[in-house]
Amino acid sequence: MNHQTIRAQLMELADEQYRKFSSSLIPNIGIDRILGVRLPALRKLAKSIARGDLGDWRAYLRHTDNLYFEETMLQGLVIGYAKADLEEKLRHAAAFVPRIDNWSVCDSFCTGLKFAEEHKQRVWEFLQPYLASDREYEIRFGVVMLLNYFADDKYLDRVLQRFDRIKHEGYYVKMAVAWAVSVCYVHNPERTMAYLKDNALDDFTYNKALQKIIESLRVDAETKNRLRGMKRKTGTARRSPQH
Repeated sequence: MNHQTIRAQLMELADEQYRKFSSSLIPNIGIDRILGVRLPALRKLAKSIARGDLGDWRAYLRHTDNLYFEETMLQGLVIGYAKADLEEKLRHAAAFVPRIDNWSVCDSFCTGLKFAEEHKQRVWEFLQPYLASDREYEIRFGVVMLLNYFADDKYLDRVLQRFDRIKHEGYYVKMAVAWAVSVCYVHNPERTMAYLKDNALDDFTYNKALQKIIESLRVDAETKNRLRGMKRKTGTARRSPQH
């Protein structure tokens, strides 16, 4: 499968107005690296590649290019749609993660890895090195995977404890952790509230988590008022991580 053929298809799907819109949402990717292809069109093409309509999808992943944002996005989507056993999927995921350099590719990639639902323990083990990484988007990948697939009764406490150990100043790490805490809250308000009262999150991440919970339509007005009162002032002392 020739990556130039795929690039030509992407260029045919490009929309100049959407290109400008996308570049405003992903400030760390220059507009010259964005074609402006909408996600539904990328998903449709990814499914076609994963089915083998255009040749061997494994060859595509081995030899593709990453000049354009959409090319990287497409690779991640193909991994999610491709038919392969768990360990092969994880190998492809591991090869792909270093290519992630923005939140959009990261989050769409994670959403597509639905095999995690059926293989939680193995995927949990797979994610631990990323959660302990010193690279912003590797950590974000781990955190977004947790909020997508592990915010359940069995893993919730482990997930929240894991957040206390993340000490990275990257904006997209902090925002992912805040988002993940809010997802945990919606799933289990009582256990997540206990965590919010006793955690090692930095002030920015903690306050953003409260904000995201308050913005949720699934949280009642009384609880929102209570959460507003829990906001930290910058520099508030907090416990050291014990996990």
